[in-house]
Amino acid sequence: MTDRTLTVTARPHPVGPHLLTVAGELDHHTGPRLRAALDEIPFGSGAGLVIDLSGLTYCDSTGITLLVSAYQRAQNTNSPLSLAGLSPDLLRVFRIVGLDQVFTLEPSVEHAMSSLRP
Repeated sequence: MTDRTLTVTARPHPVGPHLLTVAGELDHHTGPRLRAALDEIPFGSGAGLVIDLSGLTYCDSTGITLLVSAYQRAQNTNSPLSLAGLSPDLLRVFRIVGLDQVFTLEPSVEHAMSSLRP
């Protein structure tokens, strides 16, 4: 970890899933940015959420905990949630801890968006 920057960009969608793009390093220093963005997402609206992680360069246990919390919130409100664009390293971590069995993982944002569109 050299540069503790994280950008989180939300794009609401009127008829499809919301898109949250996360780029940079996700750790206990930058995690509040993701938490704040997730708090703004209207889970339960039926639209669903795609979290684009293709720009994520680092993710520690804090980041994984935030993603699991988003999953739990989506489950509690019957909202679909997909993670897209995981790097091979992050995908390996998800597989090791069994999160590939919990999350819907898509290779790209396009795949995730099309799978959640009504």
